[in-house]
Amino acid sequence: MSGVAAAPASRLSEWWRRVRDPAIWMPTADTFAVLTAASLPWSTSLVGIFALLWLGSAALIVDYPEYFRSLKQPICALPLAIFGLALLGTLWSDAPWATRLYSVAPYAKFLLLPGLFHHFARSSRGMWVFVAFLVSTTMMMVMSWITAFEPAFTLKPVGDRLCGVFAKNYIDQSQEFSLCVVALTYPVMVLLKEGKRWQAGLLIAIALGLVLNMVFVIASRTAQVTIPLLLALFALRYLSWRSTIVLGVITLIGASLWAVTPRMCRTVETLARDLTLYEQQNIPTSAGLRLEYWKKSTQFIQQAPFAGHGTGSIQGLFQRAATGYAVEATGHVVANPHNQTLHTAIQWGIMGVILLYLMWVSHLLLFRGEGLVAWIGMLVVLQNMLSSLFNSHLVDFHAGWMYVLGVGVAGGMMLKRRAGFPAKRAV
Repeated sequence: MSGVAAAPASRLSEWWRRVRDPAIWMPTADTFAVLTAASLPWSTSLVGIFALLWLGSAALIVDYPEYFRSLKQPICALPLAIFGLALLGTLWSDAPWATRLYSVAPYAKFLLLPGLFHHFARSSRGMWVFVAFLVSTTMMMVMSWITAFEPAFTLKPVGDRLCGVFAKNYIDQSQEFSLCVVALTYPVMVLLKEGKRWQAGLLIAIALGLVLNMVFVIASRTAQVTIPLLLALFALRYLSWRSTIVLGVITLIGASLWAVTPRMCRTVETLARDLTLYEQQNIPTSAGLRLEYWKKSTQFIQQAPFAGHGTGSIQGLFQRAATGYAVEATGHVVANPHNQTLHTAIQWGIMGVILLYLMWVSHLLLFRGEGLVAWIGMLVVLQNMLSSLFNSHLVDFHAGWMYVLGVGVAGGMMLKRRAGFPAKRAV
């Protein structure tokens, strides 16, 4: 009888082994990761679909004992802790439960980070993800140029069209373009040193097309601030002092030319006008509203500095603060203060801010070292940190997914290089 019972068990074990064959599922999972990155500039729904497909296929080949051991590392534990705090914060929030749970959802993508680290520590196709994102962003840049001359050539509805924006919005588009521009500096430098001028020329042409698009078509003010800072980091880290001076002069000349373009002149004039109207007449201008959000946010934080007001509480706080005002800037209500630190501190106080910055630092430390992968990973983290001064870019869909994919894939590749994860089954 025992032999009869053992036979089905043996067949079941053999069937399960074949189902979990890494030779099948590793390339499948890699393909879905590539498709997720490629769809990011174009669609939100496709990103969600491909990410879930990646999760399902990658789950079949996870080395679960090793995976659970990896969760003790700060790079994995801290994103999970932030999600856990967002979930726990629903208990002391006074917002409706639907709002509380809705506010937890943007942090759910942090749950994928340990899996991405684990998967791309064993995969040999991590660079495919970054190439797919670059190619997709380059295609978006071409569409942006076309839309600049033919505004009707866009996926945006009639009432929401903007010159140079084919899909999504100009802030997301600028995040993509600026990341690719600065990321390309490293491979261009390496190719020029190796005498591969044609390959370097191709990458320079792509970078130049992205830069010119941001100069003459459309760019967010956040990108205009972060690009020079990230280029300065590249120069300090990789270039000699002579090359740094040359790059600095080129950047200064480029910035000066950018500053006198009609679009930039309008941006500066608009910013100055917005601030004046807000300060003198309490008129709800774009720049004025951001200052209003930050001023009120600091007041909310002072009311509950340690544990915050709970998950999903931001909009309710702004609603109560707006009582008695009509169309003035003071009367505006938002669910996002346009600053990641304030967004975190309002809801979870000092606890949340500490976890946030510890996560950023742990991910930065992961990308110590030389090479393109280290540069891409560090760049993704720093861009998110800098842009989060002006936006809540970890919870925003597009920028948040750029962070999760970029850090997850590059981090896994770094762990593989350092043998922090077993690489023996890389396929």
